[in-house]
Amino acid sequence: MKKTLGLAVATTTAALVLTACGGGASGSTSDPSPSASGTAGNAGKTITLWLAGSDTPKELRTYLQDTFKAKTGATLAIEEQTWPDLVTKLTTALPDPKNTPDVTELGNTQSPTFTNVGAFSDVSDLYQELGGSKLLQSFVDVGTVDGKQYALPYYFGSRYLFARKDLWKEAGVAQPKTLDEFDTAVKTITAKNPRGIKNFSGFFLGGQDWRNGISWIFANGGELAKQENGQWVSTLADPNTVKGLTQLQDLYRNASKAPADAKDQTPWLYVNDADEILDANQKVTGKTSLAAATIMAPGWAHWSIGDLKEKDGKKVREWNDATFGAFVLPGNDGKPAPVFAGGSNIAISKASQNQALSRELLKIIFSADYQKKLGGAGLGPANSDYVSSLGDDQFAKALIESASNSKLTPAAPGWATVESKMIMEEFFSKIRDASDLTALAKEYDAKITPLLNLT
Repeated sequence: MKKTLGLAVATTTAALVLTACGGGASGSTSDPSPSASGTAGNAGKTITLWLAGSDTPKELRTYLQDTFKAKTGATLAIEEQTWPDLVTKLTTALPDPKNTPDVTELGNTQSPTFTNVGAFSDVSDLYQELGGSKLLQSFVDVGTVDGKQYALPYYFGSRYLFARKDLWKEAGVAQPKTLDEFDTAVKTITAKNPRGIKNFSGFFLGGQDWRNGISWIFANGGELAKQENGQWVSTLADPNTVKGLTQLQDLYRNASKAPADAKDQTPWLYVNDADEILDANQKVTGKTSLAAATIMAPGWAHWSIGDLKEKDGKKVREWNDATFGAFVLPGNDGKPAPVFAGGSNIAISKASQNQALSRELLKIIFSADYQKKLGGAGLGPANSDYVSSLGDDQFAKALIESASNSKLTPAAPGWATVESKMIMEEFFSKIRDASDLTALAKEYDAKITPLLNLT
């Protein structure tokens, strides 16, 4: 992998290069519009779409390529990028017209870093046509600068709970209606450990799993950061935030036996009776057995939970209602707790030499057909008109209910820097054993605040 500068320096460099490239707010428009040139005129052209991870299924990728070809005559090349490398690759590629993707998916929390340095094309004139006010507002907000839209929502996947109903029943614990009841329930299940499982968790919460853990901060009125006098400041030491951290510490000590370095990637491995740990090349690197009664994960995790079956020669998971259940994390008031709104945004690179064709691709992505296909794949459609395409099963209901009170990380220009430096993982890994949570929070406020305003 090509060695790059530190993110903050590289991003600033990218901004300088982008400024030097010129081309106006909407970038280069050297390619004629598809409607003007006709499909025949685009026969030799190719644009590139970067997708992050494997969340967009093969069927949807094929649909995009086939529809784009039929509509424009051009070819759509799709390249998959890994989430851990995405920010670094975008930082390097976006300023370079020869190597930039024309259109890219990126995490919603990563959007402010790139929109604030002018890396994406202004698509404000398309905003209403692509969905306007029907688009998920919190995702629109993190892709907006000075009232102009640069990155729009691609899909959402709010987090909710997946439980082993059999273990909850064996421990004599009912489904909770408030956050306090949930905390008590998972601590009780851990203590009872009805099957005598070694290192058993009533609630599997990784020591570095801040994306799930911040729900307890939000539920108590805390925030990760806020704006004061035009500048972003970290607020981990705010009393409301510390209240949530105190509840988390209790869970880490009394409900979770998850590894101290565990993040949020694959908690479902531990609610299945047995599973396999796979590397990036899908090779087996380890095996797991039942070790948790409850996990928290994005809605699409349900495809990885269930009894192991074989279909068409492939191993698949088949959900079993007698064993598993899904429900939202309840808040202090009994309504859904504020959970992290997972998902992605999508944007056109300002350095792309195929602006008009890229805009045609966005029109396909935000079309009714594709939005419904996202829902059919268990991904929350960007446009609220098509949320019904998720269905009406327990997963759809939990996803929609949890999304009703979901929150994003701060829309600070430097938040992606905070994430890339894994400062939140570092902070969360110290919560369990901290003797003074306020002091720990102040220590990390001092680390995070200088990074939040970097552009």
